[in-house]
Amino acid sequence: MIKEILAVFKSDSYMRRAYDRSFKMLDLTHEMFLTAKEVLREKDELLTSININDQDIEVNKFQREVRRDVFTHLTMAGTDELASGLALVSIVIDIERIGDYTKNIVEIASQHKAELKAGYFEEDLKKIEDAVCENFKRTIDCFKNSDSDEAEKLISEYKWVSKLSDKIIEQLITDEEYTLNARSAVALTLYIRSLKRVYSHLRNVTTSIINPFDRIGYKPKKKQL
Repeated sequence: MIKEILAVFKSDSYMRRAYDRSFKMLDLTHEMFLTAKEVLREKDELLTSININDQDIEVNKFQREVRRDVFTHLTMAGTDELASGLALVSIVIDIERIGDYTKNIVEIASQHKAELKAGYFEEDLKKIEDAVCENFKRTIDCFKNSDSDEAEKLISEYKWVSKLSDKIIEQLITDEEYTLNARSAVALTLYIRSLKRVYSHLRNVTTSIINPFDRIGYKPKKKQL
């Protein structure tokens, strides 16, 4: 789908600007995510080098601008390029939702106060965090480069993230043998849920590189031999 959008924006200033805005949204939410994770996991005080709320407002502003530019383009171009316009709007919705989940992580940090330690689950949590961080960076790169081969690799390599997240949450809810206190267990559950959702929205962005509009967010169909 991205290649179709690229073909449109090369000949239209509105779509070009909308596409550039989506890049800026990804870069902003990436910075927000890394900062939020650091605040929750590595600091005892809610100190950040950026204001997450201000960044989120900027992301929301870019989303509105993308919608406006796509709408303007479609009113002039007609329905022939409707799928490309709708696809880009769908992509920025996913990026905006990443910003929302990043804000949720900061809210967890503000209520938990101390840096969050996962106890028995620390190794698995670190594995998920590293995967989401790496996936975020690689998603940005392959989205900007319209790299379908890299997109297929990303979808395949990180499909375990959701399953491991669900497994930890299920254990936190059903088992009582772990040494986390109730406050940390609740914070950890909410944090893992947010990580899973960030990953899911990144995956949607990744699928947009490969899939047609109607299959954005779904596993790519296997190629017929």
